[in-house]
Amino acid sequence: MKLLTKDQHAQLLKNGQINAQRQMDGLDTIDHPPVVKLFTPDANCTWLLSELDPEETDIAFGLCDLGFGTPEMGSVRLSEIASLRGRLGLPVERDLHFTGSKPLSVYAEEARIAEHIKA
Repeated sequence: MKLLTKDQHAQLLKNGQINAQRQMDGLDTIDHPPVVKLFTPDANCTWLLSELDPEETDIAFGLCDLGFGTPEMGSVRLSEIASLRGRLGLPVERDLHFTGSKPLSVYAEEARIAEHIKA
């Protein structure tokens, strides 16, 4: 399974372009809802991604939870996520039923309190 659909890739890139332009204009960035949820079925890792870097589209921004009880927002390489395998050797999967319904910062606050992503 590919990590991103064409539509998800396009939306992530659009969100990244919008925020890059806002930063160049000296404006606050937009707190986009996550576009995609990725997870390891056998390693308790989860990523909620909201945008791609328009200059380096292998770099995504989102909420990252590596299963240590300290989820945080930051950047991650899609190629690194794609290369990960869990304890049973299973690859990262895309949650086919996930729809981001609130800004990424809301998921981040909920994850901080729960010590893991709840989405």
